[in-house]
Amino acid sequence: MIIEWWQWEIAGLVLVLLELAIPAFFVIWFGFGAMLTGLVLLAAGELSLTAQVAVWILASLAMVVLWFRVFRRSRHKTLIGTAAGEVIGEVGLLVSAVAPFQRGRVRFQRPVLGAEEWACMAETAIAAGERVRVVSVEGSFVKVAKA
Repeated sequence: MIIEWWQWEIAGLVLVLLELAIPAFFVIWFGFGAMLTGLVLLAAGELSLTAQVAVWILASLAMVVLWFRVFRRSRHKTLIGTAAGEVIGEVGLLVSAVAPFQRGRVRFQRPVLGAEEWACMAETAIAAGERVRVVSVEGSFVKVAKA
């Protein structure tokens, strides 16, 4: 039994679409592996069923490894779900000026507690564009001081 190149493409498309029903983000790589196998078969001509399955397994495993080793690592780490105490000391850039009893806005390089920008308060006046450090988290805003 020999599988044609277009059959690999259809199988790959079905596996990629199956990822919509099974949100594990793992089946998609086997679908892409099947599509790559179809392209290899189209370019190489005729391969035995054993060779086709071997190409599919190798392509799928290579894509899984590539995902976990290269692309997954480059994602930014967020501090969602961490304790407020772990945020203390984070440095950000003041977007709008802050004064005593007047709120400003601070932007962080990476998301802190799920957001890149937070309302902030300070005990002293700080101009926009200054670097500030988180002193405490107080409800829906952070208290900052000049870094």
